[in-house]
Amino acid sequence: MQKGMHTDTERCVRAVRSKDARFDGWFYTAVLTTGIYCRPSCPVVPPKAENMVFHPSAAACQQAGFRACKRCRPDTSPGSPEWNHRADAVARAMRLITDGVVDREGVPGLAARLGYSTRQVERQLLAELGAGPLALARAQRAQTARLLIETTALPMAEIAFAAGFSSVRTFNDTVREVFALSPSGLRARAPREDDHHTAGALSLRLPFRTPLNPDNLFGHLAATAVPGVEEWIPHSLEGVGGAPIGAYRRTLRLPYGHGIVALAPRPGHIACRLTLSDLRDLPVAISRCRRLLDLDADPVAVDGHLRTDPVLAPLVDKAPGRRVPRTVDAAEFAIRAVLGQQVSTAAARTHAARLVTAHGEPVHDPEGGLTHLFPTPDALAALDPGTLALPRARRTTLTTLVSALADGDLPLGVDSDWPETRARLLALPGFGPWTADVIAMRALGDPDAFLPTDLGIRRAARDLGLPSTPAALTARAAAWRPWRAYAVQYLWATDSHPINILPV
Repeated sequence: MQKGMHTDTERCVRAVRSKDARFDGWFYTAVLTTGIYCRPSCPVVPPKAENMVFHPSAAACQQAGFRACKRCRPDTSPGSPEWNHRADAVARAMRLITDGVVDREGVPGLAARLGYSTRQVERQLLAELGAGPLALARAQRAQTARLLIETTALPMAEIAFAAGFSSVRTFNDTVREVFALSPSGLRARAPREDDHHTAGALSLRLPFRTPLNPDNLFGHLAATAVPGVEEWIPHSLEGVGGAPIGAYRRTLRLPYGHGIVALAPRPGHIACRLTLSDLRDLPVAISRCRRLLDLDADPVAVDGHLRTDPVLAPLVDKAPGRRVPRTVDAAEFAIRAVLGQQVSTAAARTHAARLVTAHGEPVHDPEGGLTHLFPTPDALAALDPGTLALPRARRTTLTTLVSALADGDLPLGVDSDWPETRARLLALPGFGPWTADVIAMRALGDPDAFLPTDLGIRRAARDLGLPSTPAALTARAAAWRPWRAYAVQYLWATDSHPINILPV
């Protein structure tokens, strides 16, 4: 699996004939005889090879005049892992489009964030994805509309504007064109499920590529949860066979309002319950939850590479599919990383909770104990350093970081240039390699970020017979590139720390 896979016709045909779900999201199959496009794992009988053409995106299929298959629902495929492990302009553009930038700021806003002209951005996206930014954003709007049509009882006019369409007519035309059904027809086909929870909550399924090991993913989020902003609730969602399962819950700061999400691992998908103050935030909320749980990763490629190291191979074989726990807000994570410097997990949570109580925005949570949104850098910019129960040097580190974030001197987001941002972080007082690299790994999404100075990593290295000094371990880890952030998860998992254990 690699960049431009849709051009390898023979390989794509083999994937379609074997209905290989690992390739879902990597490319899409358009069938010339039916005018339908599918995911590679579509359950219908594969067409003849001469009747298949392959596209790199759903938007490209739609632009070529194909409509989505009603059986395999290709728009619900996991996203391409290309956009999470690459740092070039196209990957950054795709992360921004998924985060709703085109709908909010238009193509000029997207181009300005990337530092290119609109023509350059359109040309690069068209060359690699077969569709420009407007077509890609339109495909996302269509997917959002389908979700709202099928999972809510909202009037169609409300859904049209919540999904980002400029008019009800455009909404109707797009739904008919993409799904070959009217909006009311889509709703009539959708299975209806009883929902006994809070009115207005949306129940969704977030797909991923198997395998997925939830232990370190949810264990890390639960063990480091900031009271008031995050919590682990045992038996919060209904699991397989009606058995209750626990869920990670947190508040979300979103472009148009705020939300609360509950996420729980289930076979084949992540159960997701979203309550939003403004439905226009739905696609962004889904995108950030997927990013938080690293759901667009390609575990087969990652684990296959790490297995080539005889030291890591047994760790991967024991519990394959580990993901990198990330964040829904890069600035929030950077602040929390500073609060966690050289202190225990419990102490870091306490420091963060104090900031939340003093400076966070209150929210209402009828289903649990969440109370606040994490404070913005702007809200923290005026805080009195003397009120922080931190050593003086760390107060300076925190206030300098907050000032840089609030002033825009340190932009952190899905479009961040990883090497450049890491260099800017290291230039701040009190920022060493560990803090910069943990932010790169979890806030920026760099899949190759490495933590050779981390005590847990050094202990694991020593126990496994790997070099334990940072320089020697970094040299030894060169063979793990470009997936060193995933190697970190496997090394951390050799410890019995709560971050590695799925809560019950």
